[in-house]
Amino acid sequence: MTAQDIAQGYLTSGKLDNLPDSHFINGRVTPPSNRKMESFDPGRAEAFAEFSLGDDGDMDRAIATAEKAAASWRLVSPGARCTILNNVARVFRENADRLSVVEVVDSGKTLAEAEGDIESSARLFEYYAGAADKLDGRSVNLGTAYTAFTLREPVGVTGHIIPWNYPTSTFARGVAPALAAGCSVVAKPAETTPFTALIMAELLCEAGVPEGLVNVVTGLGSDVGAQMARDPRIKQLTFTGSVSTGINVAQMAAPNVTRLTLELGGKSPLIAFDDADPEKVADGAYWAIFSNSGQICSAGSRLILHKAIRDDVLAILTERANSIRPAHGLTAPDMGAINSELHLARIKAHVDAAKSRGANLLTGGDVTVDTETGKGWFFQPTVIADLAANDPAVQDEIFGPVLSIQNFESEDEAIQLANGTEFGLIASVYTQDVGRAMRVASAMDCGQVSVNDYWAGGLELPFGGNKKSGYGREKGLEGLDAYTKVKSITISNAS
Repeated sequence: MTAQDIAQGYLTSGKLDNLPDSHFINGRVTPPSNRKMESFDPGRAEAFAEFSLGDDGDMDRAIATAEKAAASWRLVSPGARCTILNNVARVFRENADRLSVVEVVDSGKTLAEAEGDIESSARLFEYYAGAADKLDGRSVNLGTAYTAFTLREPVGVTGHIIPWNYPTSTFARGVAPALAAGCSVVAKPAETTPFTALIMAELLCEAGVPEGLVNVVTGLGSDVGAQMARDPRIKQLTFTGSVSTGINVAQMAAPNVTRLTLELGGKSPLIAFDDADPEKVADGAYWAIFSNSGQICSAGSRLILHKAIRDDVLAILTERANSIRPAHGLTAPDMGAINSELHLARIKAHVDAAKSRGANLLTGGDVTVDTETGKGWFFQPTVIADLAANDPAVQDEIFGPVLSIQNFESEDEAIQLANGTEFGLIASVYTQDVGRAMRVASAMDCGQVSVNDYWAGGLELPFGGNKKSGYGREKGLEGLDAYTKVKSITISNAS
């Protein structure tokens, strides 16, 4: 069945067939738990399935299984790992239609966005398949008295706490390098998007990944997520989510000195100078903030405009924002739903507070529904103009389709505004002056900068943040570093 067939069946019946109903441990779906939680379709604001709430015993079994599997997987040849990971990419593509529809219903995004996520997931496994047999050490010249070299070894059991905004591609960007490096995996998906991780774990086994190597436990972050973070058998923990939760995860992992990769919040700027093309700036800002309904850590949520082009850019941008049709992700809308009722309320509270301060709202500013059904959790595309540097709409991560506008006149002022939050994830610069582009890119305190585009690059580039946006890097060859440890060996050449 095609994605359109599966989507039409769901829109008619409100049901998805063959969803896993419990954890995936040791190569199989476990018996369903008595503790259940409903999963909601954000586009309809209705429950469509239930999943198991894990407990201490479930997480303990998953980690013990992964620990046993890691001991044998590290001995599998890199070439064999390469073959298996390429098989995973193939199997993901063969099941892309089903995975895409499940992600739409689970997360609220559009089908086109979900399809892109599944393709990214397949590409991540292909990329790290190609790296699996290239994890080499190096020789070190200590003179004739010694022979010295280094080895890169797998760290062991890795834990992955997966966010709700990109449940498939974030799963892949952690699991693929972990497996390539010779590690095993325990994953805990977000409680609002549990199903794609379970399906992907089943597909990994179908593709030839040994049983027990990838395990998924569903449930609450305060229960099974916290247990994972505290467990000394977890040797590397990767968390993507809010700053406050990331701090809690780091505190729980600290007594075991567990290695951490934290990809946290963002308030990423787009700087547009007076020589930039207003059409190009408006287009970049449009996709940077309204993709996935703005629910992206790296969303371009601040547009910092030179005063000479402010009016031209905002005229184009607001016209496009006003034309956006939010609707259920399976009906080919311009923008999908907000992931949960709780998060919708958070976005509304941020915008209501800005209104109470007298903010200049050019578009949007309130909750809405799918006009065809009168249902769902949606927020209007919102642009707030002419904000001061200390305004909460500039400083706080709203994590929704809300764009904050700041104005500047000099290069130094633009840099100061761009660096003027506690975040440092990504940024972009729009200018025709190459020298200025390089000066500004070098001056910005963040992990990734694009020039005359937004989200330029791809999975081949390292991704991560500075300041309260976290530490460590995922994607690219640097994404393997978290899953290996370096050992130095020195041999005396004396007779």
